[in-house]
Amino acid sequence: MTLSNSDIADLRLHNQGLSKFRFMNPSNVVSQLGAVQAQDYSGAKWALGQRIQNATDAAINQSFNEGEILRTHLLRSTWHFVTPADIRWMLELTAPRVHAVNAYMYRKLELDDAILKRSNAVLTNALQRGRQLTRMELASAFKSAGIIADGLRLGYFMMYAELEGLICSGARRAKQFTYALLEERVPQVKALKREEALAVLTQRYFRSRGPATLQDFVWWSGLTMADARNGIEMVKSQFVSELINGQRYWFASSGSPASFREKSPKAYLLPNYDEYFIGFKDRSAIGEVARRSNLPENSPALIAHIIILDSQIVGGWKRTLKKDVVVIELNLITDLTKVQKRAIADAANRYGKFLDLPVELAGVD
Repeated sequence: MTLSNSDIADLRLHNQGLSKFRFMNPSNVVSQLGAVQAQDYSGAKWALGQRIQNATDAAINQSFNEGEILRTHLLRSTWHFVTPADIRWMLELTAPRVHAVNAYMYRKLELDDAILKRSNAVLTNALQRGRQLTRMELASAFKSAGIIADGLRLGYFMMYAELEGLICSGARRAKQFTYALLEERVPQVKALKREEALAVLTQRYFRSRGPATLQDFVWWSGLTMADARNGIEMVKSQFVSELINGQRYWFASSGSPASFREKSPKAYLLPNYDEYFIGFKDRSAIGEVARRSNLPENSPALIAHIIILDSQIVGGWKRTLKKDVVVIELNLITDLTKVQKRAIADAANRYGKFLDLPVELAGVD
């Protein structure tokens, strides 16, 4: 069997739980995917919602506020959703690499070991006994302690504390995020040794995102090439592999790609950092339409949220929330049939249902 780009894309749709609902709740999605990029909180909620039948924005907010899913920095220098069961071992495995990436900014902002130790003490004192505070409230605590903490400097104080496993997300207060002490927010679970953690992370990645390559895994995980190779070596017996255009793809397969292919046309309005897109260094498998359209990678149509039709990118979309309606504007990169446009309209209506708002669609007949 030789996989085409279309086969790879179809298998990824299935393995990520997009083409068939396989997940019961937000925690289940995040656990199975390992982690879900979440600096755009609204978009990340929709990323989870598309993988859960009858999901709502309100239900995912509730799951987040109750600590069933958490939001913190790990894997790479950005926020991810992660489960309480996974946060500690995933931080221990990936935080050293993120610290290494951040080292230049630590030096630039004059964040040496002494000031970072002081900042962690301030955060511990401010948040202990179950307090959950906003970033601005914590900035006031830094000021009271005589520590300059504003702008980027405050952001890196907070990220450092997250990477050290000191703090994590608390419940939202209206539209504001709060922070909590991880030890108070997250019950203790059995620790994983480093090799165990590496094997689990590798298994989660290729089971949920395969077919994927070593380079894809390195990009997503933030691990060194050596660690990523070691992880694949430990779990490769659980996967099949295929050499395609000089690259070895690893994936779990219980059938041919055709057996997972959805009835055409099927469309998805994915958020800008959905794992179907951001989880790979090489995204060419979903770019066949863009290539035929000679579209540059920095096209405005492709740097917003993305429209997927039959596993391929066919444009971008953006939303405007109004009091009683969500306006969805489409930017298509190819001509579509009426049936294909109807599939995209159906996808837009699914988003409206998720938000419990009617949809006003622009950019398509």
